[in-house]
Amino acid sequence: MVIELFTDGASSGNPGPGGYGAILRAGQHYKELSEGFRKTTNNRMELLAVIKGLEAIKNPNQDVILYSDSKYVIDAIEKRWVYGWLQKGFKDKKNKDLWLRYLEVSKPHKIKLVWVKGHAGHPENERCDQLAVAASKQPKLLIDTVFEAENARVNLL
Repeated sequence: MVIELFTDGASSGNPGPGGYGAILRAGQHYKELSEGFRKTTNNRMELLAVIKGLEAIKNPNQDVILYSDSKYVIDAIEKRWVYGWLQKGFKDKKNKDLWLRYLEVSKPHKIKLVWVKGHAGHPENERCDQLAVAASKQPKLLIDTVFEAENARVNLL
């Protein structure tokens, strides 16, 4: 059975409050995921949506079709940029923590990537956007600890 994973991320300001939304669909099974963070970036939320969706898949060796409107995510994986970044220790690249997490969580699966145009009426992409935006507006937001720690360190320099 093929698992479809639809993802989107959002942030109000870049950085600012943000969230991700993900939908997993396999046959009759359907699950929505979302969380909001008090200070993050759109790219981090786009990538975290993918990671959280993959982490929610219980069994290894699954065929996964990943739908994303993020060229950042799709191109980095499809064009294998992330592997070059890994070889160079992510020198001068952002989101090392999330890319390393993605590389680990993606290993057990066969993933096909599909880019979808954002805000163009794709039902699941629109729903993921709604989930991400709503999550970013929750009264109690999580802390994106790596992002905030890295930015606090930069601000101290």
